[in-house]
Amino acid sequence: MKPSAASARPSPALTGYALLAVSLLIWGSIGVFVRYSTMPESALIVFRMVVGGTIVGALFARRGMLDEVRRPEVWPNILLMGALSSSILMLFFIALRLTDVAIGMFLLFTGPVYVALVAPRFTHQRRDRMVYPALAVALAGMATILLPGILGAERVSATGIACGVLSGVLFGAITLAAKRLTHKVRSPTMALGEMVVDTVLLLPLALWQILSTGYQFTQNDLVAGLALGVLCTAIPYVLYAEGLRRVRVEHASILGYLEPVSAPFYALLLLGEAPAATTVAGGALIVAAGVLVVTFGAPDAAPELGP
Repeated sequence: MKPSAASARPSPALTGYALLAVSLLIWGSIGVFVRYSTMPESALIVFRMVVGGTIVGALFARRGMLDEVRRPEVWPNILLMGALSSSILMLFFIALRLTDVAIGMFLLFTGPVYVALVAPRFTHQRRDRMVYPALAVALAGMATILLPGILGAERVSATGIACGVLSGVLFGAITLAAKRLTHKVRSPTMALGEMVVDTVLLLPLALWQILSTGYQFTQNDLVAGLALGVLCTAIPYVLYAEGLRRVRVEHASILGYLEPVSAPFYALLLLGEAPAATTVAGGALIVAAGVLVVTFGAPDAAPELGP
């Protein structure tokens, strides 16, 4: 007996996990493109958001999109996400400059811990017992990757640590805010709204950095900005929003560790920098954590956005 067409289709959760994984693995390449550019960080972010927003707007803009954003339960959440996104970026950059990269990265990716603790009350769902062992495995993997850098850190600033901790808290907050918004608007609307708000909030800082540093635009900056806008913004922002809509927010946050773990492999592929053995071992643990939530995690009980 042949399976029906409906039974042959992948479940919404499996599709969601796949969309999340693809978007997160794409985001792992951001560091390589940033290193390729000499543009001030805020200006590069604005360039990236303008390119990504232009593409998403051209492909998905329709009359109903503006109606979605105007709804009173939507536009405050989009503003909140943009404010959180901009704040996370700036706090993370401050943490990196006042401490070492390993410390800044580890503190930022404590975000899933806060999500795991708060999500059941936020989503009004029962706790998924698989979240905690999977999160522990993912954190162990992250620690394995970053521990050599943390132990060898030469710069430890109280202000930098505080900014890093706050970036992790806000990272958890934006994940929860994004999950709530996925059930109110379409994925392209959500993605485009965040890009627009990010651009508006960071544009003054970008202009100040450009004018005050005597920065000169280069061909490398053009290539990096276009790559970040097309590959790392327009595509994954929409995919991530659509994936997040289909799975539990705790699972999405744990899968988020795929982003930093994939970065060294882009460095190997594009820059010829071989990853350390601890990076490979930590990456294996993070992948194992993802397998745990995908295979044994409880499904998302939240209602899906209708057609």
